Amino acid sequence: MRGIEDFGAEGGLFRRLRAASGTDWSAYTWHPFVQRLSDGTLPLKAFQTYLIQDYLFLIHFARAKALAVVKGESLAAMRGKAAAVLAILDETLLHLKYCAEWGLSEEQVTMIPESMETVSYTRWVMDRGMHGDIMDLEIALVPCTVGYGEVARRILADPKRMVAGNPYQSWIDTYSADGYQALAEAAAHRIDALGESHGGEARFAGLLRDFSMAARLEQRFWQQGLDAVR
Repeated sequence: MRGIEDFGAEGGLFRRLRAASGTDWSAYTWHPFVQRLSDGTLPLKAFQTYLIQDYLFLIHFARAKALAVVKGESLAAMRGKAAAVLAILDETLLHLKYCAEWGLSEEQVTMIPESMETVSYTRWVMDRGMHGDIMDLEIALVPCTVGYGEVARRILADPKRMVAGNPYQSWIDTYSADGYQALAEAAAHRIDALGESHGGEARFAGLLRDFSMAARLEQRFWQQGLDAVR
């Protein structure tokens, strides 16, 4: 596996945004929730709370990807985003099966309302997409996709990681798997390409603002799990 920070191209827009976002990014990708996933001490209720809200998040993530079809700058981009929508919709079904493994029935998952953290994050993403172009939308989305790839790399590199018997190993395996890592890598390179085609240098300050906001919203998304056990 490549280094923790090696998503995207050296000197590309994604790495520049990641570096410039500073503690916003590091506080997201190494949040206490993540650290407790790594060492196996995360309370079950905290993880269940996260799983339910992550399912609800996926629904809106699919909507945002559908908006990316509308905003797509080329037919090839539109095809790619259309495929992503279908993949996410399939993932919602897999997510329900995964929730069942953690003692959460489909009825429980689908009946619980969205938290304020989920509402604020997903509606902000849609707002950026509705009022901006394809780059604005993808900048709002990419911290989720690439961030989870980095989270997995951080966990694998963690000297405190519970290697044997970690109850959350299946979650770690999902995001450290080659398939997900390739998806995250492609998302970072997509941002690099948009930076070249859509004036990333001239727009850097505004893009950084949104990238950092997404990272902070991701922090809150983790935190709601920990808050559920206080």
